[in-house]
Amino acid sequence: MIWDLFVTFIKVGLLSFGGGYAIIPMIQHEAITGGWLSEAIFQEVVSIAGMAPGPVATNSATLIGYRVAGIEGAIASTLGMVLPSFVLIILISVFFYQVRNSQWIKASFYGLRPVITGLIAYAAIHFGFMGKDQSFISWQTPITLIIVFAALYSLVKYKLHPLTVIIASGILGIALF
Repeated sequence: MIWDLFVTFIKVGLLSFGGGYAIIPMIQHEAITGGWLSEAIFQEVVSIAGMAPGPVATNSATLIGYRVAGIEGAIASTLGMVLPSFVLIILISVFFYQVRNSQWIKASFYGLRPVITGLIAYAAIHFGFMGKDQSFISWQTPITLIIVFAALYSLVKYKLHPLTVIIASGILGIALF
């Protein structure tokens, strides 16, 4: 089991472009198809991982590993998640300085932006609206959308600090739900 966790999270770590929330769908697929967690438990793990300091994907891997195989599982999952990035960053940094002005490299990074945006949007929709016991459209959907748009408006128009918007959104969520 420890080896399975390590290998699975090495695969996830190799493909984790765009940060933690962009890779959550892949972690979810691996955890559920591997029979490690149910959908409901996975959502709890990601919620807890998002509240903890550090990258949400690494925190999720650690929590999944811990739930599956205890401390050894947490260590194996965390190492599997961070090792590919660590090795790739070292290798890329050696060569990136030489090719940093290449048009091909710049175009590749610009091409990844829509994919990453789509993965983050999927994660937001999946975790923001779809629970195990509710459909996409419920009485909570319009309220959630109003909070989302008010938060975006506050960030863009009034340049509020993100922490202020997060706290205000959390208080609204507690009050309304």
